[in-house]
Amino acid sequence: MNNPWVLGARPRTLPAAVVPVVVGAACAVGADRPLTAWRGVLALVVSLALQIGTNYANDYSDGVRGTDHQRVGPVRLVASGLASPAAVKRAALVAFGVAAVAGLALAATTSWWLIAVGAASIAAAWFYTGGPKPYGYLGLGEVFVFVFFGLVATAGTTFVLVERLTGLAVAAAIPVGLLAVALLVVNNLRDIPTDAVSGKRTLAVRLGDRRTRVFYVVLLAVAFVAASVTAGWFLRPAAALALLAIPAARTPARTVLGGATGRDLIPVLGGTGRVQLLFGAAFALGLFISGQG
Repeated sequence: MNNPWVLGARPRTLPAAVVPVVVGAACAVGADRPLTAWRGVLALVVSLALQIGTNYANDYSDGVRGTDHQRVGPVRLVASGLASPAAVKRAALVAFGVAAVAGLALAATTSWWLIAVGAASIAAAWFYTGGPKPYGYLGLGEVFVFVFFGLVATAGTTFVLVERLTGLAVAAAIPVGLLAVALLVVNNLRDIPTDAVSGKRTLAVRLGDRRTRVFYVVLLAVAFVAASVTAGWFLRPAAALALLAIPAARTPARTVLGGATGRDLIPVLGGTGRVQLLFGAAFALGLFISGQG
């Protein structure tokens, strides 16, 4: 885990890529067509590669702008001097290339419209902190995360497995997206002081410290409510197993509401990732069980 490239890939954020694919696959169970396992594997490759590519692209863009030099948090390759900007940019492009190749294979066997979705995903990942006017600096990063690591990744996985969008997949994508947003929010909460100085107007900077903390907890709470509603509305009662992850959410929520700052918020990032994994595993298991019936 001390390998700088592994650290630069930000392993604690990877649940945001895994959970939507697992939940999306579970939503496909019970459909009127046999499921193809390799499509699910490729969907996971796409999601992971996009997440890693986004992390490297963010590292590169923030590093060359100088907005990462005073931050408190996990290591950044460019800002710390562990890798050159060119090398990190190249790593981001390689990751996006892997996502593009895997996505092209899925498009060739399902719908060519997936190429447009994939292109939009890569563009959104790059321009989050890249380009002349990065939208992440305007407080819109949470929108990107909810749309692409919630709606697109979850419903998209179901689509490549059953070749149609389903209401269940869209509904299940909502709590998945909210938890992915919570991961970004706690990251930006930690960086409010340095982001404000560097001109990075994230949503956390715009909301301020106190309201960002409340927002984080609301995201967690609404995710559990949305999972319960999905379980009842779509007659998948076992999906309520997602509520088993509530105890895991108590510690990070208490830490955030307790006023932790700086390095004391770093464990909350890992804690939020664990909530995502537990929630996703239990939610997917429940969807799978109910779908079998």
